[in-house]
Amino acid sequence: MSLVAGSYERFIWGFKLKTLKHSTETLTLSPIFTFPSHLSPIKSVAVSGCLAVSGGSDDTIKIYDLSTSSEIGSLNDPTSTITSLCLYTPQTTVTSFPRNLFSAYDDGYISIYDADPFVHLKRIKVHKQGVNDMCVHPSGKLALTVGIDSCLGMVNLVRGRKSFSFRLGEEALLVEYDTSGDKFFMGMDDKVSAHDAESAKLIVDMEAEKRIICIAPGTNGLLYTGGEDRNLTAWDTVSGKVAYCIEDAHSARLKGIVVLSKIDGTHDDQPFLVASASSDGIIRVWDVRMATKGKATPLAEAKTKSRLTCLAGSSIKSMKKRFGGFSRSN
Repeated sequence: MSLVAGSYERFIWGFKLKTLKHSTETLTLSPIFTFPSHLSPIKSVAVSGCLAVSGGSDDTIKIYDLSTSSEIGSLNDPTSTITSLCLYTPQTTVTSFPRNLFSAYDDGYISIYDADPFVHLKRIKVHKQGVNDMCVHPSGKLALTVGIDSCLGMVNLVRGRKSFSFRLGEEALLVEYDTSGDKFFMGMDDKVSAHDAESAKLIVDMEAEKRIICIAPGTNGLLYTGGEDRNLTAWDTVSGKVAYCIEDAHSARLKGIVVLSKIDGTHDDQPFLVASASSDGIIRVWDVRMATKGKATPLAEAKTKSRLTCLAGSSIKSMKKRFGGFSRSN
């Protein structure tokens, strides 16, 4: 398992989550790289298998090979701050290398890249103002965006054009599909709403006590949220009620959540492992089953001493990939 975090101080942090020898219960977060990769704060990171990408307010996307713990190049096509990054890997693929990279910007555009090699395919205007967040359907055919213009946008990724834009009652900061693609979630201040993916009909609202900063879909109809309350909360997306909560998971607000599903070297599903990152630079991995049995304690922890802004991860085993045809200045 790989975790990558971006920071306000321009640093990118990479970690491997491993089990200690002769133990299936004890985990460790082993650092694999640290780079001052951007000229300004990092806004978004994404990971798939051996590949990681980061985007910042320096209008640049950096690319990393996790198998060699190295930065392998950059994309300079963006003309404004990168606000969201997505790597798409088909679920039926036999390789862990993604097919496409999608990026969103604070000028209202998104871009589509072929990820092997990295070639810019399309730039699409979706919002009148900046894009706050973006997510890609598990099929890879559709993307959803939310923007400063208080609109929800849908993009047909096959045709490379905007399908529609829907005016919301208020500005949404977060958008995410569930693992099946049957639902999507939108985060607005202290509330997350669940919607049917086909009709966009509201299913249920989930309201926290304080502002929600990050969300991540889990298995069995759960949605994890974190933010100003410093809690890691799991919501039942059918009833809209809290399933369980790790209170004071961090001593500062949460900035990223990753649901992990496998341990390197095994084929067992581990949907109970969840990683979280806070603005004071700490990354923790939790066994969320313990949240229903009392006070949960982290299985692993890393202190970056940076002001973290985002977190991404992948449960796909990182296998070496030959980056054919890619130069360090695409």
